[in-house]
Amino acid sequence: MTGTGSADQDAQARAEVLARALPYLRRYAGDTVVVKYGGSAMVDTTLSTAFGHDIALLKQVGVNPVVVHGGGPQISAMLKRLQIESTFIDGLRVTDAAMIDVIEMVLGGKVNKQVAGLINRAGALAVGISGLDGGLITARRLIRRARENGVETDRLLDLGFVGEPERIDPRVIYALSGSGLIPVIAPIGSSASGETYNINADTAAGAIAGAVNASRLLMLTDVPGVLDGNGKLIPELTAEDARKGIASGMISGGMIPKVETCLEAVRAGAKAAVILDGRVQHACLLELFTEAGPGTLIRSA
Repeated sequence: MTGTGSADQDAQARAEVLARALPYLRRYAGDTVVVKYGGSAMVDTTLSTAFGHDIALLKQVGVNPVVVHGGGPQISAMLKRLQIESTFIDGLRVTDAAMIDVIEMVLGGKVNKQVAGLINRAGALAVGISGLDGGLITARRLIRRARENGVETDRLLDLGFVGEPERIDPRVIYALSGSGLIPVIAPIGSSASGETYNINADTAAGAIAGAVNASRLLMLTDVPGVLDGNGKLIPELTAEDARKGIASGMISGGMIPKVETCLEAVRAGAKAAVILDGRVQHACLLELFTEAGPGTLIRSA
C-alpha cells in the first residue's frame, strides 16, 4: 500500500506541474523563441543533454525554437592543434584569412552538427546551418575603438575578419521552422562582396531575434543574470532601467555587451530578452513555463 500511495503522490505532483505550465504553453504556442547556446551548458555533458531535450520539447509543444551557438573553446583547441596563435582584443578574437577558414570549419562543421545532434537524439528534427546559408546573415567588418583606462579613444582597432550583422534575411529560418524543423545556426556571415566574417554568437542571436520578432531571446550564460549593488539578482528590467544601469556603473564589465545585445534585440522587434543562467538544468523551460525563471528579463517598457 505504501508503494501505491507514493506512486499516486508522484503522479499527482506531475499533473500539478503540467496544470501550472498550461497557461504558459498556450502563451507561447506558435511563437518563435531564439536561444543563444554557449558556456557551461555547451561543455557539461549533463547540461548539454538536458538542453537538447528542452529544445526538442519546445518544438513538440508548439513553440518554434531557433538555436544560435558559440564555439570559442572548440575553435581555440583546433587553432592550438594547428599551431596558430590567437590574439584577443576586448574579448574578440583577432581573425586573419587563415584563421577564418579554421573558424568556418569548426563552427559551421563540427560544432554545428554536434549541437543539432543533441536535439535530434532527443526526438526532434534539427538542421545545422550557418549565416552563410540562404543569405541569412549579411555582415560587415566590425569597427572597434581602442580603450584606455576603460574610456574609448579615437584609435581604431583592426580585428581582421570579425564582423557584425548588417542585415538578416530570415526566410531560411521560416522555411525550416514551417516544415517542422529546428534551425541550429553557426554565427558566420558574408559581406555583400563575398568576404566571410566571424560574428560573436550573442550579437548574431540578438540580431536574429529582432528580425524574426521573437517572443523571447534566451541568452544562456555562466552568470545568474544582472545583479544589483548588493549582489542580488534583478528578475526584470525595462530597457530604460537597463540603460540607466549601464550609465551608473551598476551594470559593468562583461555584462555590458550582453545587456546591450538584449536592448538591441528588443529595439529591433523581439518582445523581450532574458540573460539566463545556463548552469541551471532546464533553464529554458523554467524561464518560459514557470513564474520566475533563473535570469533577468529585459523588455521595452
